[in-house]
Amino acid sequence: MNQLPEPFILIGDFNGHRTLWGNNDTNSRGRQIEQLISDHCLCLLNKDQTTYFHEPSRTFHSLDLAICSPSLYPLLSFDVGSDLCGSDHFPLLLSYAENSVCVTERPRSYIFQRADWSKFSELAEITDTMVQTASINDAVQIVTESILRAADASIPKSSSRPRRLRRPWWNDACRDAYKRQKKLWDRFRRYPTTANLIAFKGAKAFARRVRRQSQRESFIRYVSSITSFTSSKELWRKVKAVNGLYQDFTLPILRIGTTVFSSPEHIAHVLGHSFAKVSSSDSYSSAFKVIRDRAEKTPIFFYSEQHCSYNCDFKMFELKKALSQCRNTSPRPDGIAYCMLNHLNDDSLFNILQLFNRIWKEGIYPTKWREAIVIPILKPGKDSADPMSYRPIALTSCLSKTLERMVNARLASMPVYVLETSNFLPIQQSGFRKKRSTIDNAVYLETQVRNAFLRRTHLVSVFFDIEKAYDRTWRYGILKTLANFGFCGNLPIFIQNFLLLRSFKVRIGCTLSDSFIQSEGVPQGSVLSVTLFILHISNILLNLPQSVQGTLYVDDLQISCQGSSMHLIERQLQIAINNILTWCTHNGHTISPSKSCVVHFCRKRGLHPDPDLYIGNQLIPVVNEVRFLGIIFDRKLTFLSHIRYLRKRCERLLNILKVLSNTSWGADRTSLLRIYESVILSRIDYGCVVYGSACASNLKKIDPLHHSALRICSGAFRTSPIDSLYVECFQMPLSLRRQKLSINYYFKVMSVSNHLLSSQHVSRALTRLYNARPSKIPPFLDRTPLRGSPSLGGYGCPNPEVPRDLFFSQGVYCLW
Repeated sequence: MNQLPEPFILIGDFNGHRTLWGNNDTNSRGRQIEQLISDHCLCLLNKDQTTYFHEPSRTFHSLDLAICSPSLYPLLSFDVGSDLCGSDHFPLLLSYAENSVCVTERPRSYIFQRADWSKFSELAEITDTMVQTASINDAVQIVTESILRAADASIPKSSSRPRRLRRPWWNDACRDAYKRQKKLWDRFRRYPTTANLIAFKGAKAFARRVRRQSQRESFIRYVSSITSFTSSKELWRKVKAVNGLYQDFTLPILRIGTTVFSSPEHIAHVLGHSFAKVSSSDSYSSAFKVIRDRAEKTPIFFYSEQHCSYNCDFKMFELKKALSQCRNTSPRPDGIAYCMLNHLNDDSLFNILQLFNRIWKEGIYPTKWREAIVIPILKPGKDSADPMSYRPIALTSCLSKTLERMVNARLASMPVYVLETSNFLPIQQSGFRKKRSTIDNAVYLETQVRNAFLRRTHLVSVFFDIEKAYDRTWRYGILKTLANFGFCGNLPIFIQNFLLLRSFKVRIGCTLSDSFIQSEGVPQGSVLSVTLFILHISNILLNLPQSVQGTLYVDDLQISCQGSSMHLIERQLQIAINNILTWCTHNGHTISPSKSCVVHFCRKRGLHPDPDLYIGNQLIPVVNEVRFLGIIFDRKLTFLSHIRYLRKRCERLLNILKVLSNTSWGADRTSLLRIYESVILSRIDYGCVVYGSACASNLKKIDPLHHSALRICSGAFRTSPIDSLYVECFQMPLSLRRQKLSINYYFKVMSVSNHLLSSQHVSRALTRLYNARPSKIPPFLDRTPLRGSPSLGGYGCPNPEVPRDLFFSQGVYCLW
């Protein structure tokens, strides 16, 4: 490897098995190849495709690999051919990612980086006369036109022509240095003297230095905006943009049966028809249609003379808080962006607040705000020719979403607080509620399984998949739920008007489809949609028998039952499933039997039957492991599958660090560590309070990944001691990091009085049983360093006699 001049590409049959490149098993040669890639900081181009067909066993394997230098990785695209061509190896297709040409006209957009905001604030003046127009629709139209006129006069727009190659770091200094270099080159070509050659070389070196400095400063500014929510795809897009690589928009080709659609107009119409069909009334079952027609004959009245605090006029601090929570996203149908609203003066903001209060009090929702522009995005791993493989991303008015965010703040504070204190919302529901997260439901399930293992009983969990939950939500059912919860006045009337007559158009490039009606479901791209959905679906947990436990995170529903008799467990779970199906039938939802699954958690030896549970007449498949809220639970709760998946995913993300460590603009330690913590370490941290209960030998499988990343970020040698890496990079071992995050989560749970886990401490009887069986791993609340460590007094209450320095000697940083 040291003899190869960089950059290089290695392609061939390495005959090594490793899960990293798609094999189901691992052999010694695969481990050697992985060590070779890690030691020499190389990038693997394979992506889980099988490359070899073994005819005697009729199995497929991944033996042929493509390895390259980090500098080549962003420039290459890898694929595997589908024809063996008479061999037993599939061909490897390695191509150079050239800059493609945009085939459609690009929609024009505002260039906010070059905006004159002082001029915009002066021109975009919203007066009291505008918002007091007789018709609310006219007032909204006048306000929109006023803001757009000011934007057209003070903010330049991009061209509609195909995008030219322009690197994000290119600035005026780079342009001036390049012009000077070109000028001196032309002078040298006309007069090839020594003085002119020296002048040209000096200008060339200066331009190169300016470009590198600009690249470095541009990337450092970008790194400061990276958070744990930044996806690896977004980061790769930025890295490729710095290198001058862009992926332009290309038209998808759709196929329905034998008919092929390739023109933008036909593609937009087909996708719009597919999206509208999902939310139409025809998607409901015949049984629900009868229930719906009978129920909707009874109108719901929200008018009341009762004064409620959530029905009062909006205040200026609510508007400013809503605007501060907005992020700059794609332009909306009316062309107004959030940054325009943030740069309005105080008088204009006050008048917009008056317009919002008119809409709030008069109960009239503007017609323009009911329209949305839908951008189709292909789902990962789906067929691009199938119209149902696309996810609709709806763009709605920023003015509308600002008002929705203000309404949602009230819906998520005063009324929901009353609902939670009155126990209308189940404590097992965690989706989009304050101080609740996905980890709550995962820890709750793990606690139930650990206690079942201790009692040596069975625990059977059913994980449901609700088909098109958002698109098929019954709007009348939402309003009926609000009425049952006691809402009245302006808030439910606004929501009632908000849900009516929603429409959308599909945009492909610059081509818009015809307008389609979204008959049912919550509106796509709306701030209120998620809150309304969780209020509506919260009643599903109220139909469970007392012996069946369940959790709900938005539409991720899980129920479980434990006991020593499998026949009793089957009967209780089947009753719960039937109750859930009955609720779904009365509310328009459908549960998919094929996508739902059952996991039988058990450590008992010997043969014992798996449960037979049915959704209707279809048997729910029993699986050995399931991915629940991002964490893979296996039936013995070893979390080995989750650790393997986590390591495999993060090893591929290490290619980002390998590429940036070989560039002059992204190789500084601060940037690399920031990217590692945001993109890779955040994925390792997620769920560590759950999978951290795995045995030490399994958890150590992640440590080499952590050490390799620190070596890349710090530029250390392979032989550098691990302890020195921790000191140089200001990082702690993953074992101590898991303890720290566990303690933080423990304090979070204990700070919420009505938390799902606050009552999940082990009872005294189970404490004695855990002490008698030390091989059994206790639940989270009783194994945290504050409670579960034997050196801290065993399982139960914290030991106050433990010295304070013990926590710091273990690397746990918390308040005593």
